[in-house]
Amino acid sequence: MVKKAVIPAAGYGTRQLPITKVVPKEMFPIVGRPAIDYIIEEAVDAGIEEILIIFSRSKNMIMDYYDRSLELEAFLEQANKAHLLSKTKLPNIHIQFTRQPYANGLGDAVKLAKYFAGNDAFAVMLPDEIILNKQTPPLKQLMDVHKNYKGNVLALKQESESELKNYGVIRGRKMDKGLYELLDIVEKPKENPPSNLAVVGRYIFENNIFSYLEKQKAGVNGEVQLTDAIKEMIIDGRIGYGIEVEGERFDIGKDGDYLRIQNELS
Repeated sequence: MVKKAVIPAAGYGTRQLPITKVVPKEMFPIVGRPAIDYIIEEAVDAGIEEILIIFSRSKNMIMDYYDRSLELEAFLEQANKAHLLSKTKLPNIHIQFTRQPYANGLGDAVKLAKYFAGNDAFAVMLPDEIILNKQTPPLKQLMDVHKNYKGNVLALKQESESELKNYGVIRGRKMDKGLYELLDIVEKPKENPPSNLAVVGRYIFENNIFSYLEKQKAGVNGEVQLTDAIKEMIIDGRIGYGIEVEGERFDIGKDGDYLRIQNELS
């Protein structure tokens, strides 16, 4: 059973400049809550018990948010606003933090979770991708596949051909409705993508992913790509799966999606 999740949150947020010079994209407000809080809520609802947030020196705001504010709690009590204390309640999950010294790609960030994961399978959740499903949390959908088949599991969404250049894209053998065995994966294909199935921000990995990440060199955009490690695992015969997740997906790095999710949840 997957009980641990990693949230990489150390990137520069260049798509959202200039505001990300001072406000981490993970803290962008969505109906009074930071974006990352919806990711943590999804993890809790899926049965995750421990979370590691990988952040950078400029993102201490994330750590502060998941700490108690004794001064604020005291003020609310004294000002007869104790009914607001519930809004400051921390999620019922163990959260720890580690710093990524330099934003050198998603693969480099995930590599820092080696000792947190130990010998266990673990989830990776990207905090700028929120997927809403009231019935079954997206991460739980991946966990169900992992429980039945083992191996690595990637979340997939069908994307238009013009958008595929922005994603890792898989080639797969269809096993069931929405379920594929991974045969290949390409990071941000400039032409001839292997399918229209893009990898979106949820993953489950066996702990052997770290041996592949540790030997990765810089790839696309001069960064250590998680996709490259997954590709090598497939070549080595490590079985993996992709599942088309059910739910409405919002990429808060896109202005249109950020406005849409505000309207959806308000």
